[in-house]
Amino acid sequence: MLIDTHAHLNDERLLPIAGEIVSTMPQKGLGAIINVGFDRPSSELALSLAHTYEPLYAVVGIHPHDAKTATQDDYRYFESVSTDKKVVAIGEIGLDFYYDLSDRDVQQRVFIEQLELAHALKLPVVMHVRDAYGLALEILKENNRFLEYGGVMHCYAGSKELLKDFVSLGLHASFGGVITFKNFAKQEVVKSCPADRLLLETDCPYMTPVPYRGKTNMPEYISLVRDKIQEWRPDIDVESVTTQNAKRLFNI
Repeated sequence: MLIDTHAHLNDERLLPIAGEIVSTMPQKGLGAIINVGFDRPSSELALSLAHTYEPLYAVVGIHPHDAKTATQDDYRYFESVSTDKKVVAIGEIGLDFYYDLSDRDVQQRVFIEQLELAHALKLPVVMHVRDAYGLALEILKENNRFLEYGGVMHCYAGSKELLKDFVSLGLHASFGGVITFKNFAKQEVVKSCPADRLLLETDCPYMTPVPYRGKTNMPEYISLVRDKIQEWRPDIDVESVTTQNAKRLFNI
C-alpha cells in the first residue's frame, strides 16, 4: 500500500469529494494520505478531515506565503493539537523566494519559530522551499538542534549536492508529479537519494503527473510517481521502501 505524504484535500477543489476519495483508497492501493495545512484555517480543516476519515492524517503550520499572517495565537493552537494522534508534523513551513508573498525577513523568522515549535512538540517538519535552497540549508544547519524528530523537503527540486547536505541533517526528500514531466532534468537527483530517505507525494490538487497534466491532481496518481521512480531505481522496491519511510517519519 502506498502513502501520499503531501496532499491538500483541504483545498476547495478536493474538499467536496474527500469522502469519495477516501472510499476508493483501498482499490487504488492507498493506505494513508497526509493532508498538509498552509495557515491556521487550512490546518484546522486538515485535522477535521483526519478525524472524519480514518486513513487521513494532518500536518499543521504556516506556509512561507502566509508567514506575514502568523501569530502567537496560531502557535498556541498548533501546540494545543500537537498531542492529537492524527497530527503527525508541523508544516508546511519554509522559504519561498519565487513568489515572495511574504517579506523575506518575515519568512525566515517564521520558519525558525516553527522549527523551534516542532522540536518542542516532538514532531517532524514538512518544508516548502523554492528558490531558496542555499539559505534554507544555512538556517537548518544553524538550527539543527531543532531537527531531532526529522523532517522532509517536500517536492524537492534542489541539486544532488544539496540533497546530500539535507540528508546529512537527518532529513528526507519527497518527490511528486513533476518527475513525470517531459522536461524533468533531475533524474540523477532522484537516483542519488538514499533509499531510507525517499518519500512519495502528489501535492494534489497541484502538480498533476503525466498523462493527466492540465487536470486536477488526485491522490490515486501517486502510483504514477512510484512507477517513474521504480524505472530509475530498480535496486529497490519503491512502494515498500517509501511506505516504511513514511510510517517511521510520521509515526503512523
